[in-house]
Amino acid sequence: MKQIFFVILFSAFLSGATVTKVDVKYQKSKNCMPCHERIVKEWQDSWHAKSHFDKDEYFRKSLEYVSRKTRKSLNATKIQCAKCHNPRITVTQTDVDYEIAAVMGLDEDSEVNKAVNSDAISEGINCVVCHNVDKIHYNYPKEKRGIDRVEWTPSGTMTGPYKDAKSPYHKIVSHEFMNEKVNELCFVCHANDRSVHGLLFTDMEAEYKASKSDEKCVDCHMGPKHKDVASTFKNYNGKARIRDVRAHTFKGAHKEEMLKDALLLRLKKKKDALYITLQNKLPHNVPSGFGARELIVAVSFKKGDGSVVEEKNLSLTRTYKRKRSKPSTPHMAKKQSKDTSVPAKGKKVLKVSIPKGAEAVSVHLYYRLVNDEVRSLLKLTDKLWEKKFLITSKEMKL
Repeated sequence: MKQIFFVILFSAFLSGATVTKVDVKYQKSKNCMPCHERIVKEWQDSWHAKSHFDKDEYFRKSLEYVSRKTRKSLNATKIQCAKCHNPRITVTQTDVDYEIAAVMGLDEDSEVNKAVNSDAISEGINCVVCHNVDKIHYNYPKEKRGIDRVEWTPSGTMTGPYKDAKSPYHKIVSHEFMNEKVNELCFVCHANDRSVHGLLFTDMEAEYKASKSDEKCVDCHMGPKHKDVASTFKNYNGKARIRDVRAHTFKGAHKEEMLKDALLLRLKKKKDALYITLQNKLPHNVPSGFGARELIVAVSFKKGDGSVVEEKNLSLTRTYKRKRSKPSTPHMAKKQSKDTSVPAKGKKVLKVSIPKGAEAVSVHLYYRLVNDEVRSLLKLTDKLWEKKFLITSKEMKL
């Protein structure tokens, strides 16, 4: 009886965005290594390579939290988030029929279960994600992200920045979103994050546009162009061609060197108050990129002999509430606190009262990937999530 019921349900939950299947020989980065060894090795250390739920504790526990609170199956939640985290997944949508099958334990051999657990997507954002995008639908509603916003090249056709590139192993096409309009490719996923209730909690594209900057995302996150080979294949008069290339490291806020001096810090005393100015040099807000990130301004007032008079920690972060005003992660939130981030290419001024007896002050500015509340809700154990990354510091006599 279970088998008959499963057959009836089977076709009902195989729907969603158009899928272009990737031939086995292109699915894994190891097959790109013979010609693109440097690039693959750089990518292997990036967070793009860790976007699969098995490789990121924060992502995995966020999925489990959303699944519990929405009472949806974990697989359905994984597929919903795969739109950006695993865009080459072969099933892109589930419905109530799948939920029934999952509750009854009938989904083990389903296409949904096979898609979620396929080894083909275990590398997360790998070569056949960015380098298989053929078209970006800029006119789509902002809510449509990742796989819902793009069309793929046929399997065996790679998208790249060079119009004259050649390869004996695959076809090559070139698009402007791999060159001058590269931000449009980044914003396919890194644009706006919304909760399951539609609450917009991060909008990096809007932040960038507000900055009126002409900088490219890759200028920082892939680094400046330098001379090297993109492919080691000797296809140009018996030699590999030297080109302008970038590192495929995709560095972000988890890398200390990206945060160092990202904000300028200025101190000024006026009467009995200390004014702390945070100046943002970047074309997006700080913190940004994901919900629950945090700036910590650690202020220490001291006497002339160095002994501490008073210490204060100012937290610039957002907190989230779900139904009945219970604390929440960003993706389950119905409401959020005021935005306290430092605006793109802008500044924020904080006022702190100077305690009696203070003759000097030191201020340390830190960045943290997850604030205390969300870290506690998800029971995150990796020390990375609570680590305080130093941005800058300053001292001043009062």
